[in-house]
Amino acid sequence: MRDLKIPEERHPEKAHRPDNAQPKKPAWIRVKAPTSEGYKTTRDILKAKKLVTVCEEAGCPNVGECWSQGHATMMIMGEICTRGCTFCNVATGKPQALDAFEPGRVAHAVSELGLKHVVVTSVDRDDLADGGAEHFAQTIRAIRHRAPDTTIEVLVPDFLKCGPEALETVVAARPDVLNHNLETVPGLYPGVRPGARYFHSLRLLQRVKELDPTMFTKSGIMVGLGEDRAAVQQVMDDMRSADVDFLTIGQYLQPTPKHHAVARFVTPEEFAAYETAAYGKGFLMVSATPLTRSSYHAGDDFARLRTARLEKLGRA
Repeated sequence: MRDLKIPEERHPEKAHRPDNAQPKKPAWIRVKAPTSEGYKTTRDILKAKKLVTVCEEAGCPNVGECWSQGHATMMIMGEICTRGCTFCNVATGKPQALDAFEPGRVAHAVSELGLKHVVVTSVDRDDLADGGAEHFAQTIRAIRHRAPDTTIEVLVPDFLKCGPEALETVVAARPDVLNHNLETVPGLYPGVRPGARYFHSLRLLQRVKELDPTMFTKSGIMVGLGEDRAAVQQVMDDMRSADVDFLTIGQYLQPTPKHHAVARFVTPEEFAAYETAAYGKGFLMVSATPLTRSSYHAGDDFARLRTARLEKLGRA
């Protein structure tokens, strides 16, 4: 099988970063290049609506599989991020003004693709007073109007430079799942997420449950960045302390030589051990595989998540 081609380097402002060798991927994380008619149809719909997806911008290895099934993760508020995380392939710089018509175009695409479940994420917009919270809310409302039977999952930024009303705005729009990724263990934040704060992100997840105890929360981390097993276990405990329902763990893949180096490739057996440990800690849903990403199989996982809650409540 051919490795999926990762987009070319798009970070000229990070040219000062030293090159990190990109190790050869093991067989268990190699994927086929996208060629199906379903992939092309999804691509054409998104292009016609002038929409950006994290699938393309972040060089997701699952894009061929997901798009062939008509699934795509919408990335709103442009394709330029105000942060410079060393693991991420999304371009960093000065974003353009928000597009007031974007929520409507997203909703039309969701309807045209016939999505039963949609994931909406964004770049970080530290340039906006509310971090883009109202734009998220408008997108959720537009999808509800255009595709009322579609369940909605939002993967939000940390709103680090905003007041508490930013998160309140998103929660008040009533997405079905609110996801915010911790991304890595706290000891690696200075090198991996220099613009973020671990305990701020953890507190954001906890506060969602304070604002709406019925809302599903979700978070994820990457492994293979240099963390150890004990640190991953501690992150799981921290998430459970914040009452996070759904945990995702996937292998970090280095987008370009200018990005954070891959410390190692975690084996499928280790991922299975993480999954077993996470269920033992009380998560309702866990996805832990080398190719797991936040939105990978999100619709099917959401259905299982709802069932797991009902079973926990004794109503299944």
